[in-house]
Amino acid sequence: ISLRKDNTMKLIIKQQFFTLFDKFDVYDEGDNIVYTVEGQFALTKTLSVLDHDGNEAAKLTRRFFTILPTFDIEVDGVEIGTIRKEFSLLTPQFDIDYMNWSVKGDILEWDYDVNDENGSLIAHISKEILNLTDTYCIDVEDDKNALHVLMLVLAIDAEKEQR
Repeated sequence: ISLRKDNTMKLIIKQQFFTLFDKFDVYDEGDNIVYTVEGQFALTKTLSVLDHDGNEAAKLTRRFFTILPTFDIEVDGVEIGTIRKEFSLLTPQFDIDYMNWSVKGDILEWDYDVNDENGSLIAHISKEILNLTDTYCIDVEDDKNALHVLMLVLAIDAEKEQR
């Protein structure tokens, strides 16, 4: 994993163009694969995040009977909380109940800021629009939050895909 001197980290998600099942890689700045994401389709949508050794590091599962999209998060096989889309008129907003973070996107839903309860920036997420496939760039202020921010990006993308 490529880290900057100040412990910030950049992740890049490059989804494949034509796939029957969700499967894509997450890269660091050095173009090294950090995680692989694999989707499973059943009654609910589940995305598994695999580390570079193929072990499941985290899992995102969409709840089936909810008014607003809600996703359960597991890390290392333990359910740690939920990511829930909040009702908003112009800009998308998400609540992460286990980290006390808030997420607010721009009106076009291409850029998102993740902030802690004090308003400090945790990460900035941007979607590159000049690619044939969905590509997200994730700038994380502290590398220890990288997996949690990745789970948020997967929830945002799954919610957008559902629409």
